[in-house]
Amino acid sequence: MTNVRFRDLLAGEWMKLWSLRSTPWAFGVGALAVLAVNLNATFADYRNYPRYPQGIRELFVPIWAMRDAFTLGGAMVFMLATGAIGALVIVGEYGTGQIRTTFAAVPDRRAVVAAKSLVLAGVMLVYGALVAGVSFAATQAVLSGRDVGMSIGYPGAASAVTASALLAPVCALVGFGLGALLRHTAATIVTLTGVLLLLPALVGEQSRWSATFLHALPQGAWKRLTEVGDSPVPVEFPWTTGGAWTVYAVWTLASVAVALVAVHRRDV
Repeated sequence: MTNVRFRDLLAGEWMKLWSLRSTPWAFGVGALAVLAVNLNATFADYRNYPRYPQGIRELFVPIWAMRDAFTLGGAMVFMLATGAIGALVIVGEYGTGQIRTTFAAVPDRRAVVAAKSLVLAGVMLVYGALVAGVSFAATQAVLSGRDVGMSIGYPGAASAVTASALLAPVCALVGFGLGALLRHTAATIVTLTGVLLLLPALVGEQSRWSATFLHALPQGAWKRLTEVGDSPVPVEFPWTTGGAWTVYAVWTLASVAVALVAVHRRDV
């Protein structure tokens, strides 16, 4: 079956994604874990707010309020969960051998990879928007009890929500690219964890080179894009928002390119 329309490939990949019982569970557990981490930090600030020094209370909106909406811990859970789902989209087929059937039906491997990438990116975009939107709304509703909640109309808030939402498709495609390259679940998850979580923890901002490397990682770009307001701590090597958005785009395109080349040139 060689003359397959691309929209049929998209429909097939959509059905593959949702035919696994683990898919809804993975999305649900990932979302609940992210919200739990963020709300835990929010409730802690809600309880402790009356005891905070005046300096912190003056800066709570927008700096601390936004950090509660999208905590680093929540972002790390989100990156790992979405990256793992992206990896399993392709590693799962290699593990079961179903990929051979897919390529026998559609010899154009690049078209298959393109369809997988588009379906994954589309689903993750919606998923990311839901998780980021609910997290922002829920945390700010809690903080409103202390009159320190933010609205989506606050300068920079919508951009921060967008950056957190887009973290889902970016990390999912990174996992997808690594999965296509490594083709082994354990190796892919370990490498994914190293790239998304461990490297940012090991690299500091002591020099321009290390700061640039950190900013060039998805986590570093996300941190920059979710910064709202002027931090009281000066940044020695600042990064522009345009540069951070570019990092998102480069990781996305590079991951898809790696998947296309790896699947096209290597045997099943």
